[in-house]
Amino acid sequence: MTNKTLNVQGMSCGHCVSSIEGSVGELNGVESVKVHLQDGKVDITFDGYKVDLKDITEAIEDQGYDVA
Repeated sequence: MTNKTLNVQGMSCGHCVSSIEGSVGELNGVESVKVHLQDGKVDITFDGYKVDLKDITEAIEDQGYDVA
């Protein structure tokens, strides 16, 4: 498993948290997603053989947020 922390801009409320955790959590190979709203960070644990970081980043950006 790979652990990665992404800096995500544009998150401001509980809806942002559920939107990101829901969309990324549905990806095959993602074990866990934790949004830290105050810090603007998202911790992700995933299986790099099933999903890559590009797919995870796209899932976040598709929700309207910017991954820095």
